[in-house]
Amino acid sequence: QRTSGLVECAERFPAYPLERPVQISRRALLSIVPAASLSAVAGPWRARAAGRRDAAAPGTAADHATVIDNAVAVLAGTAESNARPEVAAKLTAIGRTARTRLAALDGAGPGELFSGVPLGTSDANLTTSFQYLYEIALATRAPGGAAPGPGDDTAVRRRVIDGLVRLHDDYYGDQAKGYYGNWFNWEIGISTHLTRTLVLLKDELAAYRPDLTATCVASMDAYLRNGKDGDVDLDSRFHTGANLADITTNRVLQGAVLGDEARIGKAVADQLTVLATIDPYQLRHHVTDGFYADGSFLQHASVAYTGSYGKGLLTRVVQTAKLLQGTAYPRGGDLVGTARDWVVRGFAPLVFEGWMMEIVKGRGVSRTTTGYADVAEVVEAVVDLSAHVAEADATALQRYVKFVRETSRAAPDPARFVSPLSVARYADILADTRIPAEDLNPPERHVAFNAMDKTVHRRPGFAFALARSSPRISKYEYMNGENLMPWFQGDGAHYLYLSGQDQTQAYGVDYFATVSPYRLAGVTAPVETRRTVPELYGGLWYDNPERGFTSSSESQNTYVYFPRGAGGLSGGARLGAYGTAGLVQADDAAYAAKRAGALPDDFVAYRNARATKSWFMLDDEIVVLAAGVGDPAGRAVTTTVDSRVAPPSNAIALTGRLRDGTPWSGTGTAPLAWLRYADATQGTAVGYVFLAGRRPTVALDTVTRSRRAVRLSNPDAPVTRQVFSVSVEQPAGAPPDSMAYALVPHASEGQLMAYAHGPVSVLANTARVQAVRHRGLGLTAVNTFAPGTHRAGPLWIDGPASVILRETPGGAVSLAVSDPTTERDTVSVVIRGRALRAETADEAVRVDRVPGGTRLRVTTRHAYGRSFTAALRGR
Repeated sequence: QRTSGLVECAERFPAYPLERPVQISRRALLSIVPAASLSAVAGPWRARAAGRRDAAAPGTAADHATVIDNAVAVLAGTAESNARPEVAAKLTAIGRTARTRLAALDGAGPGELFSGVPLGTSDANLTTSFQYLYEIALATRAPGGAAPGPGDDTAVRRRVIDGLVRLHDDYYGDQAKGYYGNWFNWEIGISTHLTRTLVLLKDELAAYRPDLTATCVASMDAYLRNGKDGDVDLDSRFHTGANLADITTNRVLQGAVLGDEARIGKAVADQLTVLATIDPYQLRHHVTDGFYADGSFLQHASVAYTGSYGKGLLTRVVQTAKLLQGTAYPRGGDLVGTARDWVVRGFAPLVFEGWMMEIVKGRGVSRTTTGYADVAEVVEAVVDLSAHVAEADATALQRYVKFVRETSRAAPDPARFVSPLSVARYADILADTRIPAEDLNPPERHVAFNAMDKTVHRRPGFAFALARSSPRISKYEYMNGENLMPWFQGDGAHYLYLSGQDQTQAYGVDYFATVSPYRLAGVTAPVETRRTVPELYGGLWYDNPERGFTSSSESQNTYVYFPRGAGGLSGGARLGAYGTAGLVQADDAAYAAKRAGALPDDFVAYRNARATKSWFMLDDEIVVLAAGVGDPAGRAVTTTVDSRVAPPSNAIALTGRLRDGTPWSGTGTAPLAWLRYADATQGTAVGYVFLAGRRPTVALDTVTRSRRAVRLSNPDAPVTRQVFSVSVEQPAGAPPDSMAYALVPHASEGQLMAYAHGPVSVLANTARVQAVRHRGLGLTAVNTFAPGTHRAGPLWIDGPASVILRETPGGAVSLAVSDPTTERDTVSVVIRGRALRAETADEAVRVDRVPGGTRLRVTTRHAYGRSFTAALRGR
């Protein structure tokens, strides 16, 4: 849940292109809604919103009643669903929670509605109090005698209503006193719990306090202070993406309980805008939050956020489809086609054996309930989607649900689903022997999420996830005391997930709590000690209203909460299931602004180290090249090849060979040719092949640290891990250096020894060009970083680019080209050698014969890092 969300997007960045235009599927009404088509879809509902209520179309009262019935069924279940034995645990949880809340209601002291939740100064406690009332009301509406708890009890429902009256009259209704603390609580959090309660108790309210619903809705309107006239403002930086979906869903339900057709019509139209694929060259309402053509998802304008806000948006859109089912409003097909596409392109690549990858969680990486729990929310949405889409799509989604269930080390707990209906559907899918388990991902897949500077490389047995940053995308997200030490999370940090492993023992909050923030896997960092935001300023943000810094200001977003990178290149190419990624590491926006004198003197900004890096992602290995590694300020620098954690009782073995062939084991600094990390307890291993550079340093330490070190609201519970790291250390004052190494998941010692004679060779490793050749694959991969002509193997490349060339023994040649700067109009590549002709090529690729080879001229304008491919053969 996003109840701790504080602010939305920072200053808007210029428009950037998509991978390719998205076509509209008319399987229902729309499948993916491009921005240009939204007016046609939303127009009728805006027209209804603009008219008088008494002029609304006939039959709307029936639509309103259907929405209410659908909402109650979604939240509380039906007699049929709740009679299912598989739903019993969910009903038990509902009843148990309600009894706990009633006991707290009975035990409340002065200044409390619920015991232990004091009111008057804490917006979080006020939100919690509304939540507790909703949870009691929910139990009274859950059909089925098997459900423990208050049951269908008029007296209990009226106690809830009395609680609403007290909260409203004493703590919420006075607009002069409200809106302190977190804006999210006032515009979304409270409204969500309060609106659902009004829906659940609609009939009881009409009989007992018929004025209360309108009074509460009027107050909720008044708290939409980032909106316009008590309603959504699509030009507001707060009303975007997942937040917009939350607000508009609440307003649909409010309109239903009030019989306000205008409210529903406008809310439906507003929510339809979140279905639009973001085209950064044609932004609507300046909004960059949402899903992009390559599957990327952004919230807060520049934060990669599929695993948090993205799943919230998915959930809300699917719920809205269920709410509108059976009405004249845009129904399931209008919404779920888009949501299905999000699942396939945006979510599935980021889920590994039931675990949501760290690269798309923002500040959520520091929470104790991420990873497997994140995916459980996605699974519930997929379960519901499968009940609304066409048969072929439904089958694929149901197979995926089974696949996640069978491969996860912590299978989704249906008792934690929002809806009892979803629990029953989930049980039906698992019980259907005609549905085999099947991933939505092919066994081998490479996904370049260049719109959010992230890369995922998947092979049977492992997945490699890489986090980059740029002037478009934030280096990290800190906010509200969460993710306290995030400084290098967007500087090429990687996460190597291994099959069969319990990922809570490999990553999650315990990884960030026990691994030094300066030694995250893949990171080059200066040797220094940084202080967290609370340590620097004595609060959760930098407070300086005179200079534009308040908790939710754009300055706070830009320079404190989620600063972007200052490097000009971050991107890569994809050729089939192979890929490259490049990054020029630089300072963040805060340091650049501080250096330019644009920030106050007491504002603290940290200077970064420098490096130019490439990742070449193949079948058995990920080859990493780094050049220009050093620090302009003369500090010592550490480049961490990898960091891994394991429980203290696990049997860890470190073995390797020196460059002269001498066996080696243990820790220390040595001229290693290769190193193997093996966890015998979990049956996992990773190999490291050192192709060039300084002697690596190997360490294995036992670290105990509190989870509160990375998030102030985490329990102050110590966690102990064995922390393994292999790194390259550069002393203070050292000149810029270079290095090359390969990560080899599941490597055996024999496999690592084979690298002494191939199959990987480094063709170039400078700050201008980095390239490798894999003999066995017939593959040459190149990243270039500067103007001019660059040569690597048979390739001549003009200017900065990412290129992959693959040749087969039969003479076929395939090529992929991308512009990692996202700013070039064209990229030219010459393949030296025999003349080639194009068998197939993307429309943007022009193939010509030139003296000594074949030239491909690729139009990359407005391509936003998309890869363009061509298949060639000798003339």
